[in-house]
Amino acid sequence: MALFVVSYIDKPNSLALRMANREAHLAYAHQDGQVAQVKLGGPYLDEQGNMAGSLLILEASDKAAAIAFTQNDPYVTCGLMQSVDVKPFRITMNQLG
Repeated sequence: MALFVVSYIDKPNSLALRMANREAHLAYAHQDGQVAQVKLGGPYLDEQGNMAGSLLILEASDKAAAIAFTQNDPYVTCGLMQSVDVKPFRITMNQLG
């Protein structure tokens, strides 16, 4: 299994859409049997402290599986994201618990 970092950037002025889909996103991220497993995740914050995007560390068999995970994320399917970026990742300092 490999690690991938996912960066989601919300569309401008979309906090209400994010909040309306947050519970579905969290349920999806914690669901067993996914093509990728969320190892670490949390929101980016804007200057006012509001959620404005997300960073996820996924474990998946390959990049295609990590991308498939993002494509089915409720945050993506509801149209919240301005951009979604998936890159291979390697831990070199500390470790995920």
